[in-house]
Amino acid sequence: MTVTKYSASGNDFVMMIAQEKADRSELAKKLCHRQNGVGADGLVVVLPHPEYDFEWEFYNSDGSVADMCGNASRAVAHFAHEKGIAKNNKTEFLTGAGVIRATINGVYVVSDMVPPDIISEEIEEYGEKWWLINSGVPHLIALRDDIEDFNIEEARVLRHKYNANVDICTVKEDTLYVRTYERGVEDETLACGTGMVACFIRCHKEGRVPDKMKVLPTSGEELYVSYEEGVYRFGGKVTKTFIAETLI
Repeated sequence: MTVTKYSASGNDFVMMIAQEKADRSELAKKLCHRQNGVGADGLVVVLPHPEYDFEWEFYNSDGSVADMCGNASRAVAHFAHEKGIAKNNKTEFLTGAGVIRATINGVYVVSDMVPPDIISEEIEEYGEKWWLINSGVPHLIALRDDIEDFNIEEARVLRHKYNANVDICTVKEDTLYVRTYERGVEDETLACGTGMVACFIRCHKEGRVPDKMKVLPTSGEELYVSYEEGVYRFGGKVTKTFIAETLI
């Protein structure tokens, strides 16, 4: 089996091409294992589709299925472009959350995100006000003055209570800073695309940020989220790390 490893703002993914849908949960766990496999936050399987350039299956490192992943959407667009599956610098592909449109400009990729669903703006937990937003997958978001302290145990409790990723964010000058606890990984990750978009949506709705904003996740890599023509867009660089044959 030939796989390609990508990194997108600190999230890493194993990419592969298949011709038929299948339950690849066990394969995802094996490939994503940091010691005994390739090592990744998720597995992306590219499948043929009669209407769009392709369809994906996305698995978290624990084998669970996720509808959407912002960073993976940028990485897989670049992967499909290199493989000739996306015929030009634009691609449309189907995810569990809907159709994603992406533009590839060298290693810089911008994804048009699916329309968000603001589920609640009035959740009270641990003395804070949280918003629950589905930006492809659900995110529970708290806005703070400082995000240096991220209580992982509290985040884990909230993750299971609301079946959502948990994000804390702050706005300082021209930058939105975000930290995310991700389901499926079950820990804080270096970056989460749908989490950064969800945090931007809350801050934008509250008038705290302009229509385009620089976003820095824990990885420190610079990304941009914008609201243009009624669409939330998420852009940044992706890195193809290596291509390998695996016996898994």
